[in-house]
Amino acid sequence: MAKDGNNGAAEFLPGRLDLVSLRRAAASCRGCDLYRNATQTVFGEGSRAAAYMLVGEEPGDQEDRQGHPFVGPAGHILDKGLKEAGIRREDVYLTNAVKHFSFTLRGKRRIHQKPTAAEIDACLPWLDAELAAVKPEVIVVLGATAARALLGREFRVTHHRGEPVPLGEALAVATVHPSAVLRAPDREAAYAGFLADLKAAASVRGSS
Repeated sequence: MAKDGNNGAAEFLPGRLDLVSLRRAAASCRGCDLYRNATQTVFGEGSRAAAYMLVGEEPGDQEDRQGHPFVGPAGHILDKGLKEAGIRREDVYLTNAVKHFSFTLRGKRRIHQKPTAAEIDACLPWLDAELAAVKPEVIVVLGATAARALLGREFRVTHHRGEPVPLGEALAVATVHPSAVLRAPDREAAYAGFLADLKAAASVRGSS
């Protein structure tokens, strides 16, 4: 058994890298210290034959409590965007770059805390294994943390959002995290930009 700390998830990977085995093994991951305070691992969900993989940052408060990705307010924005972009949920695999909720306590409230570079790197073996198991045609990169994990620390979502970028055998399209839409001063404009990026991702698959 691995020691606790930021040693990485690689040694927790199962012998078989199918989604069922990965999800079961991830439940016991101790590759970084985030597991200590999180309720549970929140692994990806969706079809193993999904054409789209959507990768966010980390579980939020509701995701941590319920054990499913994108079930909180940001998930509702994402659901709306996918529907309006013409991307069917059955064609989508949803996951996060980091599988445990990182937060600080403010009274009784758990306030989201951005994962560190070490935590992102520690969790990367799970994301790599999900990509290998699903083999999506299009990877939608939701926000800066997912972009760092998948496209490197120099990639800037604000500079290249909506642009198809080769990533392995797939094409990646970056956009903001749906939570950024919720925080935006002009939410309508922020949502319009987010939707345009999702439509760009849909058109990438349509033209391939």
